[in-house]
Amino acid sequence: MELCQNEGKALTVTAGGQSWQRLPLKTKLITDKDDIAAVAKDVSAGLLRSGDILFISEKAVACSQGRAIPMEEIRPRKLARFLVKFVYKSPYGIGLGIPETMEMAIRECGAPRILFAAFCSAVGKLFRRRGWFYKVAGYKARSIDGPCPNTIPPYNHYVVLGPKQPDKTAAAIAAVIGAPVLIVDINDLDGQILGASDKSLDRLLYAKILKDNPLGQDDQQTPMGIIRPVSAEPPAAAASAEAGDAPTAL
Repeated sequence: MELCQNEGKALTVTAGGQSWQRLPLKTKLITDKDDIAAVAKDVSAGLLRSGDILFISEKAVACSQGRAIPMEEIRPRKLARFLVKFVYKSPYGIGLGIPETMEMAIRECGAPRILFAAFCSAVGKLFRRRGWFYKVAGYKARSIDGPCPNTIPPYNHYVVLGPKQPDKTAAAIAAVIGAPVLIVDINDLDGQILGASDKSLDRLLYAKILKDNPLGQDDQQTPMGIIRPVSAEPPAAAASAEAGDAPTAL
């Protein structure tokens, strides 16, 4: 496998007072027939160096766990159709803005929690605050991805849930590849580290390193990548990367 670069994304950024490379890895289409650890080992073989961290999108992990559901198999209940009317329609993605994704949120989190989250969201709107729904509903609701035309087929017609046991899964993958592993939920708006193979890994730091989402899940087909610390870099180059100028060489 070869390292690559997604269009419009810088290979090098600065975070925590240090420069870091984010090196996307191209994979096969990952399905529930795949062992995610085996895929990670295959695509990273010969590329990992000491100090590297492998990061994997939560969607790739979830798909390997059978947590991608075709839209036509989801039958939203009346509660889901009612609650979806009050969801903020973000330009960055569907989220729980359609009955099918809201239905899956109810199944994942339970109706009482979703109703309480909706109540908190209504209170938040009185104070002109957004995001209270997802804070109360939790990461299981935040991690649900709806169908999107920019997602590689057939997942552009699927609802994908968050991965099961992300910390445990990250640790299992790390044991196979011999390097630390992060399972990440990063989009073009924000992101978080869902799973880490070791408790000592700084989740806030790595979320900052990946905040502009260097991966690509359309025809780029790069749901995995390597975070690599840059030991020495000329100040001018670091400043250019931080401003968003992508270096031309790996």
